Amino acid sequence: MVTVELALASVGAAAALVLIAWVLSVVMLWGACHDLATGVARQEARGDAAAVAKILSQRPRGAEVTTRREDGRVVVVVDLAARPWAEWLPSIPLHAEASVIAEPT
Repeated sequence: MVTVELALASVGAAAALVLIAWVLSVVMLWGACHDLATGVARQEARGDAAAVAKILSQRPRGAEVTTRREDGRVVVVVDLAARPWAEWLPSIPLHAEASVIAEPT
């Protein structure tokens, strides 16, 4: 009886660890999207196209970046359907947005 309980507890603990690792992977992807939006917004506000291209080359696979100017600000939106470990897992929609005041030219 004790071995069955121990086996079930071990399987449950392993499943919990896998779930925690998956959630941390999703959170890290969201952080990467947020850093991407912030970096692109800053460089776009400066007018540095080369730096923007360099930052965009390091974006997570599948990330869609939208840049717009409104009311003297640069707004960058990053959307990503995150599937951190496998394509057959359900996707988690991630959204990050950054806004920076445009520098005068």
